[in-house]
Amino acid sequence: MNTTEIPIDPLLRWEWIKFQLRTRGTSLAALSRELGVSDTAVKNTKRTAYPRMERAIAAALDLQPVMLWPERWNVDGTPSRLRPRRAESNAVYDQEHKQVCALEHVKAGAEG
Repeated sequence: MNTTEIPIDPLLRWEWIKFQLRTRGTSLAALSRELGVSDTAVKNTKRTAYPRMERAIAAALDLQPVMLWPERWNVDGTPSRLRPRRAESNAVYDQEHKQVCALEHVKAGAEG
């Protein structure tokens, strides 16, 4: 895929993402079913940073999240988030399957 064809305008980019998913035989709804989340959870990625969904959409397109949402990332490659260490630094990338492994939630203050 030629990454120079990714639209700069976020609204056009969202339509481009949906089109690219359809050309690969999937959709936002299919991704939500695979991840076990509501379709609204995936669609929230359109308007706000949602690391887990960003990674899933980017993985389905064989891209990195920073390529799809450059405005959500700093120049040095760190996420531009209110809680920047939340998901990206905790995610485990499976090189063999080229996907991010699911993370389990840990209760705050729990010893692990």
